[in-house]
Amino acid sequence: MITPEKGARILIIDDEPQIRKLLKVALQAHHFEVHEAGSGGEGIMKASVEHPELIVLDLGLPDMSGMDVLERVREWSGIPIIVLTAKEREEDKILALDSGADDYVTKPFGMGELVARIRVALRHVTKTTSEPVLQFGNLLIDLAQRNVELNGERIKLTPTEYDLLKLLASNAGKVLTQKQLLQQVWGSHLTESGGQYLRVYVGHLRKKLEEDPTSPKYITTEPGIGYRFVAQE
Repeated sequence: MITPEKGARILIIDDEPQIRKLLKVALQAHHFEVHEAGSGGEGIMKASVEHPELIVLDLGLPDMSGMDVLERVREWSGIPIIVLTAKEREEDKILALDSGADDYVTKPFGMGELVARIRVALRHVTKTTSEPVLQFGNLLIDLAQRNVELNGERIKLTPTEYDLLKLLASNAGKVLTQKQLLQQVWGSHLTESGGQYLRVYVGHLRKKLEEDPTSPKYITTEPGIGYRFVAQE
């Protein structure tokens, strides 16, 4: 069985040969199996034929937008996709995440950070929401019973607080945008007041789950974008 730490097939879709070479050497050193594509069309073809466990996708491709590749792959696959981009605008990151990316790394990037993001994304694939219990360190979430315990003590949550926590924890390590959270928890579109509404509920969760709500370890903020649930070992 392939583990998240060793042997997973990774497809790199990037038009810069130097970047592909750098990524291939570094990822193979971490025992990943690496495949390459230099264009969007080639990347889509290899994603469908070679069945990688994860894709590292550049947004700036010669034949089509990386966003188009992302949307095409998402039509038939839920494979983790990490966007590797030189675009630093929040709008670009939000668009990629809303379109189905699992995470993003901005160029220039640290290889240690990228490998860590890859491992988190692969671990998340092995944890599906069908599992009856999610456990992160001292935090336990029983999905069947809708029960949350911290350090062995039950935490009382409102239905909305629970739904928000379940969504974040079920996507541990993945950045969820404000729009995604609002639509999936409240069934509403992102509005001018939606961000503030979401911050209030995240604040409630932090007060109930975090030792220090001002320095959260479970629910972290991605400024201007959304939130990420950090899995505690």
